[in-house]
Amino acid sequence: MISDFIFSSESVGEGHPDKVCDTISDAVLDACLAQDKRSRVACETLVKSNIVVLAGEITTDAKLNFESIVREAIRGIGYVNDDDIFHADKVFITKAITQQSQDIAQGVNASKAKGKKTAEQGAGDQGLMFGFACNDTAELMPAPVMFAHRLGRDLTKIRKAGKAAWLRPDAKSQVSVRYVDGKPREITAVVVSTQHAANVSHATIEKFIIENLIKKSLPAKLLTKKTEFLVNPTGNFVIGGPQGDAGLTGRKIIVDSYGGMGRHGGGAFSGKDPSKVDRSAAYMGRWVAKNIVAAGLADRAEIQFAYAIGHPNPVSVTVDTFGTNKVDEKKLERAVLETFSFKPADIVKQLDLLRPIYGKTTNYGHFGYKSGLAFAPWEDTSKAATLRKKAGL
Repeated sequence: MISDFIFSSESVGEGHPDKVCDTISDAVLDACLAQDKRSRVACETLVKSNIVVLAGEITTDAKLNFESIVREAIRGIGYVNDDDIFHADKVFITKAITQQSQDIAQGVNASKAKGKKTAEQGAGDQGLMFGFACNDTAELMPAPVMFAHRLGRDLTKIRKAGKAAWLRPDAKSQVSVRYVDGKPREITAVVVSTQHAANVSHATIEKFIIENLIKKSLPAKLLTKKTEFLVNPTGNFVIGGPQGDAGLTGRKIIVDSYGGMGRHGGGAFSGKDPSKVDRSAAYMGRWVAKNIVAAGLADRAEIQFAYAIGHPNPVSVTVDTFGTNKVDEKKLERAVLETFSFKPADIVKQLDLLRPIYGKTTNYGHFGYKSGLAFAPWEDTSKAATLRKKAGL
């Protein structure tokens, strides 16, 4: 690895068109699980201008009012301003939802089926998943993406608290961090683009964002006189949200995970129940990687595993510590396999995933929460001691 380099990661606000879609899809998922924990949900959303389209496959005993779910999700984001075409009370909603394919269902169900080699619950699809952790931050996440998320989260708090009436929901942030010998040393550039009302000047926006957001949200010790601040660099951002750009569920998978510093298998998270390993196994990977780093077994850790549809066991499990391991990597890999079960049914059970918790994960990253939060058990580090013992420390 290069000893001196700059790495950038971005985040997007709740009002970004793609995140509007993720929020709606996860709202539908939570509504299903709140009534029927056995729900099978794959809900996709498309937004553009004043139109919302729901599509996907849902098998559930839950009684759902899709229109109410959609409007409440949009209202929670903050699209309630009359100067925006996309408005919680005015959007047109179209629904194209069918039940889950029986061919997929028989692979997932914990029962025998013709041609299926086991009666265990299998993976809902083939695919590969990654989990990642590093000791850049207290959350054991890469610094660039955590800082970008912090900006986005704090900007949303400012907007929803009414501290700047001209702020609108759509926003993006980006942070560039210089690393020296593998450690964050300084922030070289910060980009914040926020949608705003038409009657506010760029100078007002720039000053407010720098003084009330950037300098208050980011570590002062990493900001220098050379740090470049770029606020609404196009000069104007009045037309935003679904009016300015179409949105789709699942297009912000790098924002959702590790900001590009850790690899991603390609499967999106939002709108999918935990029988979909795209989501549940990615959460599992984060849990494993975080415990490896929390145990002091490595400064950086990435785990990759893969599945075949309908099959209960992963077809591969590999741990990579990028040369930062404190014990032999083969020994570490064995400790992981002895501590965690990667079967889809066991993942759901270990992380207690059959609950309506997913709306809390939709925005500002699915990873990077403090250990001990009930809605994010994959951030728990209580397995660290077990890993240390099994690894021989």
